[in-house]
Amino acid sequence: MRVELSVEAERWPYKRPFRVSRGAEEALDVIVVTLRDAAGYCGRGEAAGVDYDGETVFSLRAQVEGLRADVERGIDRAALGAALPPGGARNALDCALWDLEAKRRGLRAWQLAGMAAAKPLLTCVTLGLDSAEATAAGAQEYRDWPLLKVKVDATRHIEVLRLVHASAPAARLIVDPNQSWSCELLNELDAELATLGVVLIEQPVPRGEDASLRAYRGAIRLAADESLIDRRSLAPLRDLYDVVNIKLDKSGGLTEALGVAGDARRLGLSVMVGCMAGTSLAMAPGMLVGQVAEFVDLDGPLLHSADREPAIAYARGWMQLPLPELWG
Repeated sequence: MRVELSVEAERWPYKRPFRVSRGAEEALDVIVVTLRDAAGYCGRGEAAGVDYDGETVFSLRAQVEGLRADVERGIDRAALGAALPPGGARNALDCALWDLEAKRRGLRAWQLAGMAAAKPLLTCVTLGLDSAEATAAGAQEYRDWPLLKVKVDATRHIEVLRLVHASAPAARLIVDPNQSWSCELLNELDAELATLGVVLIEQPVPRGEDASLRAYRGAIRLAADESLIDRRSLAPLRDLYDVVNIKLDKSGGLTEALGVAGDARRLGLSVMVGCMAGTSLAMAPGMLVGQVAEFVDLDGPLLHSADREPAIAYARGWMQLPLPELWG
């Protein structure tokens, strides 16, 4: 069935500059793809793209526009997967196709995915790199949340985690160096990290240097993030990491993300679902991957000054399922 395609760029300001080891941002730029059919059904998908791979809203929009004729003729998700590489453009289109199909068939997206039911998820909330005062205040604000994610870098790490642990002593911590550590530093810090409630370390070393982790001697589990893209990138990570962080912007949509999750579990890897800090529209499809994930990092809307309506509801770490008016 033919559809009408529209693609728009949007900018969503953060509550405060969001800093990671690669730098800081004042706002998140995204594209929103909308597919509307002759019956009036409408499907939407949001993507921010993969900034560290050079994706921008301009490149994403150009990729979508380059496929306009095929999309408006009624491309399906399988053909889309062959037409575009993994990344934000395919993600936005793929999620819009899921949403459109769910609305046409009067089903929820998890039913289309073969899930009998879906449940609310416990997500972490992320504390970006900041001053000691801001870090302590952020941890204090979320001290009742069971799981916090803390951004660190090559020089600001253990003292940051001490501050967070002091303000939120009951919280489990995920540490995210965003590729800024070495295996030597990881081994040096491991013993104290365990005493601070750290349960997972996400992508400690640079992508491409994952093999250095064969020298890791610690007990805290490691998660691959930047080193994981799609199903083809799973096998080399199997003996180096315990967990893989699946993000729809990396995989190129929900279709591939669900495939990555299934293959990862068959390989004995645990699943984490993450995000590129988007709005509730981007979190909603990620919640389907979250149904089979051990760790959930879908806190994007909490970082922004505003969100979509209707938004996903969050309370003390628990995120409720999206209303169909939002997505799926």
